[in-house]
Amino acid sequence: MPVFEWEGRTPQGDFKNGVLSAPSPEQLRALVRKDGIFLTRSEERAGTPARAKHGLKRKVSRSQIGIFTRQLSTMISSGLPLVQSLDALSTQLENATLREITEAMKEKIESGARFAETLQDYPNCFDELYVNLVVAGEEGGMLDTVLMRLAHYIEKTEKLRRRVKTALIYPASIIVVAIGVVLILLLFVIPVFEHMFAGFGKALPLPTQMVIALSTFVKAAILYIAAAAAAGAIGLKKYYGTDNGRRSIDRLVLRVPIIGRLLQKASVARVTRTLSTLLTSGVSILESLTIVAKTAGNRIIEDALVTARADISVGKSMSEPLRESTVFPPMTIQMIQVGEATGALDNMLNKIADFYEEDVDNMVTNLTSLMEPAIMVVLGVVLGGLIVAMYLPIFQLGTVVG
Repeated sequence: MPVFEWEGRTPQGDFKNGVLSAPSPEQLRALVRKDGIFLTRSEERAGTPARAKHGLKRKVSRSQIGIFTRQLSTMISSGLPLVQSLDALSTQLENATLREITEAMKEKIESGARFAETLQDYPNCFDELYVNLVVAGEEGGMLDTVLMRLAHYIEKTEKLRRRVKTALIYPASIIVVAIGVVLILLLFVIPVFEHMFAGFGKALPLPTQMVIALSTFVKAAILYIAAAAAAGAIGLKKYYGTDNGRRSIDRLVLRVPIIGRLLQKASVARVTRTLSTLLTSGVSILESLTIVAKTAGNRIIEDALVTARADISVGKSMSEPLRESTVFPPMTIQMIQVGEATGALDNMLNKIADFYEEDVDNMVTNLTSLMEPAIMVVLGVVLGGLIVAMYLPIFQLGTVVG
């Protein structure tokens, strides 16, 4: 049986730690809760038998997980036992991987395993948030309710992710296409004009000379340019993989005009929605903030949540450290403060998430409508400038002949 080193807090905020044997992290949490301790950290000791992990290389889309969760919640709330619900789902799920996982979970539950324990064997499909909510649902006897909240949460966050992805991918794809077209002109089209102009016996216009010089440079250095771009991308990725690099880049991203505001609001919506779902399902605020920090998607916002968790563990409020971080909008801080004062923090967080999700949706719509003409103008100026520069000598020749 695995041996875990754990740390936790009592309801009074006192620090506790120890070493316990438990079949899984979920059962470890249940053991320390019996002593009135809220688990804040656990780590399996090296050398203990490792839990078997299945399906590590197989991943199911979040939208498919959302459908699975909603269907399972509906069946359980209709009175079907968990095993029968999983058996019914395994015969009707469209995704083959998820269908196979569902069949395997049903067999494990029939052998005496808990549902949350079987979920933990598939971390690529069911993340820490999902497992912790199921643990809370099983312990509180409201698994169907928790699963419905999970389904609602996944659907909301997926919709938000798609909207932000659309806002970022659309201009990026247009820029990539524009760069490709310009490279084709510089590498293949302009050299043809260069050979044609070589016999004019007259100085070419300055714009034409500049475009030909650029074409000559790109042809001679294209391999070096490609190598430099690849090296830059790899270096940036490695730098972002470090703590300081991720923190620096994430801070810079938040300062980018328009896009920074969009990503900030999307992150606030995701964080507040996740925290609301966890608190509503009965997960303690310390455990909730540990999970939520990992879903922030931005290191600066994650640091603010970690600081807030540390302050709460010693009896302070959550709103103060969030205000000091300066990354959360003032309205968010004020609503969290009201939620803490009235004891309705989960409901207030849900309202904040609804507001910012709608705000992000409007921002994406407006940004897309404004970006289309702006991109067309830029493309027209760049491509049109290249074409006009190459046709200037022909226009001049026509004038001389006339």
